[in-house]
Amino acid sequence: MEWNVNVASMTRRAEFRGSGLIGSFRTIYQTEGLLGFYRGNGASVARIVPYAALHYMAYEEYRRWIILGFPNVEQGPVLDLMAGSIAGGTAVICTYPLDLIRTKLAYQVKGAVSIGFSECKPSEQVYKGIMDCVKTIYRQNGMKGLYRGMAPSLYGIFPYSGLKFYFYEKMKSHVPEEHRKDIIAKLGCGSVAGLLGQTITYPLDVVRRQMQVQAFSSSSLVGRGTFESLVMIVKQQGWRQLFSGLSINYLKVVPSVAIGFTVYDSMKVWLKVPSREETSVAVLTEERSNTAPIPSS
Repeated sequence: MEWNVNVASMTRRAEFRGSGLIGSFRTIYQTEGLLGFYRGNGASVARIVPYAALHYMAYEEYRRWIILGFPNVEQGPVLDLMAGSIAGGTAVICTYPLDLIRTKLAYQVKGAVSIGFSECKPSEQVYKGIMDCVKTIYRQNGMKGLYRGMAPSLYGIFPYSGLKFYFYEKMKSHVPEEHRKDIIAKLGCGSVAGLLGQTITYPLDVVRRQMQVQAFSSSSLVGRGTFESLVMIVKQQGWRQLFSGLSINYLKVVPSVAIGFTVYDSMKVWLKVPSREETSVAVLTEERSNTAPIPSS
């Protein structure tokens, strides 16, 4: 629900300018009713399952590869920062078209013209669903169209994903040993990780959303690069626009990251996955045994 309100705020639709959180909720309800709060949710669900799976799997694999490639690397939050950053980029590349579709479906507002928004264009594309959105984008712009705005996504996900894992592991390291398996402690660490990571990287997320929906309007960002678009937004809309919708995003990201990390850690315990320390020792022992010289007979 807050996703659709956030996209409207970040992309600066005319009917949402200056509306604020309550005003944006009211506008969506007036134009589309309750279903409008869940527009694009199908694409969001279809994306988040493979995204989360790839993200956490790649994180563990990259972490293991880094330990194998650099046995002397310190195993701490910095290692999590590196592995998390690369894992985030991997997950984004593999699932980006669904992220684009999710944004476009959330951005469109049916019936906006009929209730008198003077700046809304009658010719705006209204997609019928996920497959219609995919076919339309591909027909108009080819594969390139399905990856519009991916550059700022990668620029943003590398620091965001890395910082998210970094802050989570850093916060956990300050929790007393006897409380590290507590659900409340994990939720607290995850909340702080999501809050700090999202705040630091949010401006790039704004650029990404505006680039994703630029085809809907006569946007001045058309054909511009990520950093050029960043400067253009500041010049035309003010620096505050780079943080537009951040408070709404907190409502989604903070609990999402907290629950994600908590479920992730809990599932590893439930599935009896060896701890990182045990895995690291096993990996290094195996690597050393494979490289050890064979004694002559």
